[in-house]
Amino acid sequence: MGREFLSIFDDWANQYDDSVAGMDPQYARVFANYNHILDTVVSYTEGSVLEFGIGTGNLSQKLIEAGHEFVGVEPSLAMREIANKKLPNVQIVEGDFLHFPAFTEKVDTIVSTYAFHHLTDTEKESAIKQFSELLPIGGKVVFGDTVFITEEKKHKEIDHAKKHGYMDLAEDLQREYYPTVTVLKSIFTLYNFDIAMKQMNDFVWLIVATKK
Repeated sequence: MGREFLSIFDDWANQYDDSVAGMDPQYARVFANYNHILDTVVSYTEGSVLEFGIGTGNLSQKLIEAGHEFVGVEPSLAMREIANKKLPNVQIVEGDFLHFPAFTEKVDTIVSTYAFHHLTDTEKESAIKQFSELLPIGGKVVFGDTVFITEEKKHKEIDHAKKHGYMDLAEDLQREYYPTVTVLKSIFTLYNFDIAMKQMNDFVWLIVATKK
């Protein structure tokens, strides 16, 4: 569920916005083109939005500015507190990709950035199954997240991080559950989504899945 990483994100909350701004050299390539990635997610978003893993609310703010009805879901209390200060009039609830409050409102698009990799592949499948049940025909899942072409590519990035002394990044890449393109496409296809993917930087891919 990604809950195993909660303490990391509680500790990271106050420095998160500095990291995404490129101030942490270990993660500079991970967050390269950060605002463009968020803007691209917004450009594919339609109607009312459910966002998972809102963090400090950076994507949330862009979605609201674009005029979308919005509900945010975030498991980290520290992250929610920062997001609530940025967006005091926005509905932000405690939860994660697999456990969240029932919503009576229609959801047209499910969005997330830099969060889906906290789930194992089995948990990703459970989440995508729920997305398929929640969304109407034509509804979308629009994610920006780290994905690798192959496991070999991931291991090369781990070696690259270690070579440059970026041990936090190396540990991150080994600890979390970054999927391959093939695995992600197969799961979305299994649950009746058409999926398109586009690489946005050395790590992050745009994922646009439309329910058939």
